[in-house]
Parts: sequence; C-alpha cells; structure tokens
Amino acid sequence: MNILNPAPNWHHQLSLALAKHNVECHFFLEDGFQLLHTNKNLIVNLLDLNNPFKPADLISLQDKYNQKGVKLAHLWEDVWITRPDQVLARIKSLMGNNIRIHGRKTKATKITKPIADAFLEENHLQGPVSSRYKIGLFEKENLVAVATFSALRKMNHSENYKSAELIRFAVKAGFSITGGLSKLIAYFAETYKPNDVMTYADRDWSAGEAYLTLGFEQTAVLEPQVYILDENLKRVLKKDNQVSVQEVFNTGSLKFILRF
Repeated sequence: MNILNPAPNWHHQLSLALAKHNVECHFFLEDGFQLLHTNKNLIVNLLDLNNPFKPADLISLQDKYNQKGVKLAHLWEDVWITRPDQVLARIKSLMGNNIRIHGRKTKATKITKPIADAFLEENHLQGPVSSRYKIGLFEKENLVAVATFSALRKMNHSENYKSAELIRFAVKAGFSITGGLSKLIAYFAETYKPNDVMTYADRDWSAGEAYLTLGFEQTAVLEPQVYILDENLKRVLKKDNQVSVQEVFNTGSLKFILRF
C-alpha cells in the first residue's frame, strides 16, 4: 500500500470539496486502484475514464473490503464531473454525517411531476427518470424526501397479482430520515394496493442494506452494464456492436422485492 500524492486533477478537486465539508481524507494505492479513505468505515475507489479494470475487478475489490466490515463505493470520473454536489451528499450520507429527522414528524402525500423532477435533479445521484406515481415526504412545509414508482403491472404467475417498481428514492442533501422510505412505501401501498414493490440497488454504491432492513428480499443479481458517453458525459446504454470512443461500466445491480 503506497501513499499517493495526487496531481491537480479531479481527485484533488474531490478532496478539496470534501475538506470544505470538514471531511478528512487521504489517498492510497492498492493493486493499481486509486482509493480515497474518508474514515475507517468508508473507502471510495476513484475510477478515471481510462483505466485497465473490468467489472469483476471492481466487484472483487468491493467484496474484499466488505469482508473486513468496510464499505467501498466506486466513483467514476464522469459522475464526479457531472454530479459533484450529489456525489458529496452521497459520501457524507454514507459516512453518517447527516442531520437526522424522524419519520413521525413527516407526512407523505402525492406531488406533481415538476416538483418531483426538480427534487431528484438536485438530490439524486442519477437525477429524475420517467415514472407514473410521485410521492413526497414533508416536514411541515418542507419537502425532505421523494419516491417515484412505476404503474402497476399485472403478473402472470397468479390472477389479479400486481407489482410496481420503486424507481427513485432521494432525501434532501444533508439529511437522513429515520423510517422515511418505509413511510413512503406504506403510503404507496395503501393508496394503490400493489401485491409487491420491487426495486434495484446500484452495486457501485450500495448492497441494498436499507431494503433488507425494511423486509425486502433479494431475488436476483443483475450483470454489469456498459455505457457510452456522449459529448456532455451523459451515460447511454451501449447497444450490441456499437462502437464508441469512450465507454464506462458499472458493477451491476441487486434486485429486491417487498411483498405485502
């Protein structure tokens, strides 16, 4: 393990931004990986756009640290460049540096698409995407969390069985809401009566611990996906045989289902 003194690049920008949020960190090298150690329970693997690794390498590194009881997240250069505020908020949240709000002090209600999209653009690492149902969590007049869901889908395995997908969940940057996700899902279940809700955890950042705590069951492991980057560094899923100057990948997803 060698200490790395980074040049004035995006690694340095990240460390300066964390310092402004009173987060101490240091860089080190391990088996070719450029790692950022924020505290004993969180390490961030910094991935330049041009790197020699494959998804299996990243998964193996993550598993290695998980076995030590240390959480490791993968941060790509394009994600930092395009979503720096959201990255900082995610790191602080993983470190447990947020202000806590109890779910009992909040109220769930339907919200409009413009309100949901604006909140997710500001507070979700991947921003908003299309959804059918949008539900907000309010502390008094302040919107502090948003969950969006798909339309109910009929499933073939039994008569009248309907499933929905939790597509996005985000909390206002700097805050954590005890029981917040549970309250949003409960409101959705009571209002629209699905038989289950399914969702995915991005393995780059999460092993789905929050879902397991709420009673979700992990049902599948989805393979890593390859993306191409457009001129604005936006990720677009790569099609078969598509040629691109710049490609990136993720470590896949974990599928979870909560049955009612």
